[in-house]
Amino acid sequence: MAGHSHAKNIMHRKGKSDAVRSKVFSKLAREITVAAKMGMPDPAFNSRLRLAITNARAQSMPKDNIDRAVKKASGSDGENYEEIRYEGYGPGGVAIIVEALTDNRNRTASNVRSYFSKNGGAMGETNSVGFMFDKIGEIAYPVGAGSADEIMEAAIEAGADDVESNEDGHWIYTSFEAMVDVAAALEKSLGEAESVKAIWRPQNDTPIDADKGATLLKLIAMLEEDDDVQNVYSNFDMSDEDMAKLEA
Repeated sequence: MAGHSHAKNIMHRKGKSDAVRSKVFSKLAREITVAAKMGMPDPAFNSRLRLAITNARAQSMPKDNIDRAVKKASGSDGENYEEIRYEGYGPGGVAIIVEALTDNRNRTASNVRSYFSKNGGAMGETNSVGFMFDKIGEIAYPVGAGSADEIMEAAIEAGADDVESNEDGHWIYTSFEAMVDVAAALEKSLGEAESVKAIWRPQNDTPIDADKGATLLKLIAMLEEDDDVQNVYSNFDMSDEDMAKLEA
């Protein structure tokens, strides 16, 4: 199990977390509603809904908010959200995947296209960059869940493929197909995870300097702040020195 650098691809989000905090609950609620509408409204019989609720709880989303999001799925006046994936290139040729849940495809496409164009990027066709990523499962645990060796042992026992541990936490990776089963096995040995989700992991990184990196991070921030955007993935690799300059 050779770990890969989780921190490189999400480091830019650390400083942004407070700024986007107000949008977190609405994005989580939207995912819960979509999951409940696509399957049964009972998480015991709907794995996607179960994962959505787990992730909401990990973000301290109130139970009333969760229940309201589930009930909204059966309401006749509820929005009908559509899952859409956008792909494109940012500054420096960095590949970007954007996942959205929207009730207005034209609005979302227009917004995403404008974010790319205003920040030195360009939207592409479906799978224009998707082939550079693998869709896998990511299960996150806090540092206090155990030592790196304990997490590794539990992950191997549960059938995971890869583990990374650092001072920020533990990330366990599985195939997309095995994610739910591995998460269930880990819950028995480690307790409830902070998050369990499918992600797009880049096969190779694209190096970028601080100059282009500043524009790239602005593009990613604009995408993440959009109400319709659920997740943003990229394959950029920036040196610790350049990242430190941008965070200063």
